[in-house]
Amino acid sequence: MPQYKARMTAEDGRVVVEPFLAISAADCRRHFESLGFCVLSVRRDWTQLRISSLSLEKRVKDRDFIMFNQELMALVRAGYPVLRSIEVIANRTKNPFLKEVLGKVENDIRHGRSLSDAFAPFENRFSKIYTAALLAGEQSGNLPETLAQYIQYAKVVARTKSRVRSALIYPTLLLLFSAGLLGVLINFVLPNFADFYKDFDAPLPLLTEWLIAFAVFVRTHWWLWLVLAAAAALGVRELGRHEATRIWMERTKLKIPLGKVIWVESAVALFCRTMSLLLQAGVTLLASVGLASQAMPNKYLVARTVGLPGSIKNGEPLSESLVKTGFFPALALDMIRIGESSANLGGMLREIADVYDESIQARIDTFVSLIEPIMIIGMGLLVAGMLLSVYTPIFNMIKVAR
Repeated sequence: MPQYKARMTAEDGRVVVEPFLAISAADCRRHFESLGFCVLSVRRDWTQLRISSLSLEKRVKDRDFIMFNQELMALVRAGYPVLRSIEVIANRTKNPFLKEVLGKVENDIRHGRSLSDAFAPFENRFSKIYTAALLAGEQSGNLPETLAQYIQYAKVVARTKSRVRSALIYPTLLLLFSAGLLGVLINFVLPNFADFYKDFDAPLPLLTEWLIAFAVFVRTHWWLWLVLAAAAALGVRELGRHEATRIWMERTKLKIPLGKVIWVESAVALFCRTMSLLLQAGVTLLASVGLASQAMPNKYLVARTVGLPGSIKNGEPLSESLVKTGFFPALALDMIRIGESSANLGGMLREIADVYDESIQARIDTFVSLIEPIMIIGMGLLVAGMLLSVYTPIFNMIKVAR
């Protein structure tokens, strides 16, 4: 969305110039006239180069979007119209990417579209769950309460993502440090031993010869490794664009012993929490199942839930339909049966999500506590083996010289 500069007079006679993101100059003029300004001129601000909407959608952070919904809920609850609320929030928003999204939403609402329809083009960034919750709130006439439920849902999901990222920081740094140490040994230390051993006519152990030959090859053909790394990155990116390949990759991830439990439980927790939000917002069970399935991060598990809407259409209860997926734990299925029999399915789904969120956090802590010593011991043994393989011939030469 382009940025314009509006030159206008205020009520006290001052001439002010304000920047504003708008679809067109006419929309910019109409916006400031609605605020009581007398607009003298509107010009395109060519000094501000805007980025594409694709990268824009990726740059709207979770905390900024949650803050937007909190402000929207407060304004709507206070009696502000939706359009006026969006205008007020957009003027205060500091995130330029979210500001541009809100500008497009504001323009769509002004032209007669509903709030849920205005956010529909951004479903790839804000998810279909958000637009479904907005639609349910509009149809029920209780949009503030629906927004409150979504805010609670979004905070829990964002907190879970933050915990996972925080838990992986230390192992990732340790892995990078280890890779850097190996790079120094292979590129600088081992090739010097190759020059040193050329002065001796003594035979070297086979392992030492292989290791030194590999180090010399890496040092002399460094460009080849860059080409291979770039080709591998492009290959993975290209494979990720195909749905069948992505499903196969996601299925392969589930074969990791401890990782499988974490990924399955996180999918179950997100499925249940999403369904709880949608059901309590007034969305039908059939629509909630389809949206909740798409909210799961693992594409292979999503593919296992394709038949859920059909089973529910045929009259099967949710618990029996979930049994056919083959990955829902027995505890979750039992709690869902209780929720169905007690007519409190939404509340029980939320309880299931809380239980598995705590379980995931405990498993992540266990995984991190195990991976740290394993990585340290493994790198220590690898470095020690490399150093011994190049120093052993020196010890042998000293013995022969004596």
